[in-house]
Amino acid sequence: MEFLETYSALPILEIMQLLPLVAALLLWKMRNMPAALLAIVASSLELILAIYLYQIFDTSIGSAEAVTMQFANKASVLGLPYHAAVDGIGILFILLNGLLGLLSVLFVIFRGLHNTSVLAVVTFIQAVLMSQFMTVDLLWFVLMSILEIIAVGVLLYRWATYIDPQPMIFTYAKFMAISIILMVIGTLMLGWNFSAHQLNTVEASRWSFDLYDLAKTPVEPAIGTFIFFTLFYGFGIRIPVFPLHGWLPIAMQHGNVSVAPVLLLGLKVGVFGLLRFVFPILPDAVNDWHNIIVIFAMVGIFYAAVLAMRQTNLRRLMAYGVISHTGILTIGLFTLSRNGFEGGIMLAINFGLAISALMFMTGLIWERTNTSVMSRLGGLFEFLPLAGIAFLIAGLAIVGMPGTPGFDAVHFVLEASIAEFGALITIAAALGNVTAAGFLLFAFQKAFLSEPNSDTSKWDKNSARLTEQAITITVIIVILGMGFFSELWLDLFEHALDGLSNLYGNRGEHE
Repeated sequence: MEFLETYSALPILEIMQLLPLVAALLLWKMRNMPAALLAIVASSLELILAIYLYQIFDTSIGSAEAVTMQFANKASVLGLPYHAAVDGIGILFILLNGLLGLLSVLFVIFRGLHNTSVLAVVTFIQAVLMSQFMTVDLLWFVLMSILEIIAVGVLLYRWATYIDPQPMIFTYAKFMAISIILMVIGTLMLGWNFSAHQLNTVEASRWSFDLYDLAKTPVEPAIGTFIFFTLFYGFGIRIPVFPLHGWLPIAMQHGNVSVAPVLLLGLKVGVFGLLRFVFPILPDAVNDWHNIIVIFAMVGIFYAAVLAMRQTNLRRLMAYGVISHTGILTIGLFTLSRNGFEGGIMLAINFGLAISALMFMTGLIWERTNTSVMSRLGGLFEFLPLAGIAFLIAGLAIVGMPGTPGFDAVHFVLEASIAEFGALITIAAALGNVTAAGFLLFAFQKAFLSEPNSDTSKWDKNSARLTEQAITITVIIVILGMGFFSELWLDLFEHALDGLSNLYGNRGEHE
């Protein structure tokens, strides 16, 4: 797989990585309204820059022979090679990061936590996430991933909603440590493999982790299989895919009420890592093992859906919902077809938006009622109608209802699945999607429409505050906007997928 680059006189990628980092350093000592204002300004500028990047991105550049990366820049940072560039897939994730970063800041302010250092942590996470979506160096991606994992862990632990967060953070740390170890092992082996293939050249002693070098370096089958599983499991824990999901339910229930899960799950960094590095670098291993991965994904859809139906806590229900729908996304990607890639990317963005919306609404519920136990909830639509509408629209987006970005995405995935795997797996994925409708609609009915079964005198039933309204209205507009104008997003990464489709034999090409 070949790559080309175009350069820009404006170092916009560097500005977008440095802006939230500088804001985080300033926010570390700032508190109260000055901190809130700075965080809003910095995150708003970041989103504006992301939109500007989208507007100046040239969607007409590209071919089946080579993927053209734009706005490229190379430098040395602390002795490490820094190489940044983006394609249409990266632009989508950058836009999502900009949006969710701003909404996270607004939610922190809504909860009254701007008198702490939480805003500094949130903007720092946004900086390292931007770096992950912009880098084409695998080692840099892994190093930024480590910083992100640590910072999210701080959010989960320091601002947990449970009295004793120790068991939760221990489980999170255990799984994420395994993820880091696997990513580092796979990355170092790819660097060594590149060096081993340069024995008779002037670069014999050089290790490279650059995507362009690694994608054109052959990997022996046995070594390729080992590297594939280290990277797949490393990224898979973060997605999370079944059966690597054990950390998520406890982290969702007892950790930070909304912001940490949104930054960890809504941005689907693991999915991006697969698309950016694993699929282009290890096509033979992916081809050899994609059927096995799809079988595990199919099992995970039903396993998590059944457990979701058994939950009494809204936050744990959301956690198992994430795991179930990740199985559908995984099936789409591992069809290795054009339709599957398109559906998988759209599902990643759709799930990112919808899951984040559900997490924010769950956070609003918890802030008003101080509980997420569904038997204690009910009647919330009376004083939180916007939150109820946003919850319902996000749930329907996950199911893939018309008018949401999930509709076209699920269509692409099912079309690719039936062409690649036949009816059984496709019907299983479709039934899993229907099951999702059941537990999400049940959660909506229980929280917003049913009569409360407990004392509600201590609930905050005041009218929605400005930050609440901003969050709910934004997620409603963005989800519906993406749904009705999905063709814009498909055009954005059309050429970015030409190289992958060609690499995997142009399976399931559609007109």
